[in-house]
Order: sequence, then C-alpha cells, then structure tokens
Amino acid sequence: MTGTTTRRKPILPTAILVLGAIYCLFPVAWLVIASTKSSGQLFGTFTLEPGTGLVSNLRQLFTLENGVYLSWVKNTMIYAFGGAALSTLISAMAGYALAKFVFPGRETFFRFLVAGVLIPAITLAIPQYFLMAKIGLADTYWSVLLPCLVSPFGIYLCRVYASAAIPDEMLEAARIDGASEWRLFWFVAIPVMVPGLVTVFLLQFVGIWNNFLLPYLMLSDPTKFPLTLGLYTLISQGNGQTTLYSALLVGVALSVLPLIAIIMFLQRFWKMDLISGGVKG
Repeated sequence: MTGTTTRRKPILPTAILVLGAIYCLFPVAWLVIASTKSSGQLFGTFTLEPGTGLVSNLRQLFTLENGVYLSWVKNTMIYAFGGAALSTLISAMAGYALAKFVFPGRETFFRFLVAGVLIPAITLAIPQYFLMAKIGLADTYWSVLLPCLVSPFGIYLCRVYASAAIPDEMLEAARIDGASEWRLFWFVAIPVMVPGLVTVFLLQFVGIWNNFLLPYLMLSDPTKFPLTLGLYTLISQGNGQTTLYSALLVGVALSVLPLIAIIMFLQRFWKMDLISGGVKG
C-alpha cells in the first residue's frame, strides 16, 4: 500500500455524455454542411463533405423576393429582443413584489400563477387572436409582442430567486437610510437578481425566437413575418422549386447563429454568480 488511492475514470458517464453530445450536434453539423451544397449536390449521394454552392446559396437567399429574408431577420430581432426584455422587466417587478411585499390575496394570486404555468401556450393562441382582432391589432407587430410580455413561469422564477437572494435585512437597512421603494427595486434588488433575470431573458428570447404558431395565426403580411414563419413559406414554395431548398438550408443555418451568440454572451453572468457565491461561502 503506497497510501495513494487510484481514481477510477468515469468511463460510462463520459461515454453517455459523448453520445448525447453527438446526438444533439450531428443535426447541426449536417445543417452547416448541407448549406454549402448546391441543389444537385444536395439531392445527390449523401455525404458529409462540404459542397461548393455556399456563395450561390447565400446570393439566392438574400436576393429572394427583394431581400425579404433580411426583413424576417429584423422582425425576429424586434419580437425576440423587445419581447424578452419587456417580459423580463415585468417578471422582475411582479416576482419581487410577490416575494418581498405582504398584501391581501398574495398567496391566492401566486397559486393562480402556478396554475398558469401548467397551461400550454397553444390553448391560448386562438383566444389571443380573437382578442387582437377585436381591438384592431391583428397583423401588427403588437399582435405578436403583447401575448409574450407576461410569462407566468418567468414571474415564478423571479419570485423564487428574489426570496432566496435578497435578504429582508438589506431592504430594511436601505429603507432606514431613506431609500424609496422604487430606488430599492432598481439599485438594490435588480443587481442582486441579475443571474435570475438572465435566465428569464434567455428562456423568453429562445421561446419567442422559435415561436411559430402565434405569428402564423396573427400575421398575414409577409413583410412582418419572423424567421420561423418566413422559412416555412420557403418550404411551401420549395415543393415546386427544389432549388429553393439550398437557400432554405442556408437561411436556417444563419438563424441559429444569434441563439448561439446570445447564449455564449449571457453565460458569463451565471459564471459570475457562481464565483461570487463561492467567495461568499
């Protein structure tokens, strides 16, 4: 006995994680490779070798219907960034109030909120369309933005995070120093809740970015379509024009890049929270 212990390498868990990563990343890798192929290469023999049609595919995509793809990108940015930012702000205000204020009906409201988390969004799409049509907002940007602003799950997360991360003693000390409730929220609560708010923002951003049913019901003007609905119209047109599939694949590949970028950018806030927690410990 040398007094040293030999660590067993977790071969099985590592192998499972590697297989899971391959399972998740292979479709993305194939999408990137397929977007470089011309129509003839795409419908020819299946290979994982890059094609030679990337430049022509990009040219076809950006010139399609007078550059409508760029319009779809702009619309998606408005829906995703605007909707996620406003939804995060509303969730932060509501969650903070539910966590730190005592008022009649608070627990009842919270129970209804939890029940709202369990309701599938698809069941609300048709009533939301009739409501938007009734007030004259159908086929406008607001018809897609407004239903996304209130997120029961986001409010729930903010309430849980505010309850755990913001000590009541800190708020009382700030009140004694003369801080108003509005100042408390913006300069005391919000900085502490940043990691939780990043989570809410990211969930809302991805959800709105990938949303298809709501824009499909609300919008009829192609110039207001988001990427999901616009690319769906390309699929419909591609049934008779196989050359559109190459442009479609490039469009789908490009639509994934902002999601990757925002996840890579926002993950630093989670790391900062973990580091600060370790220092405090």
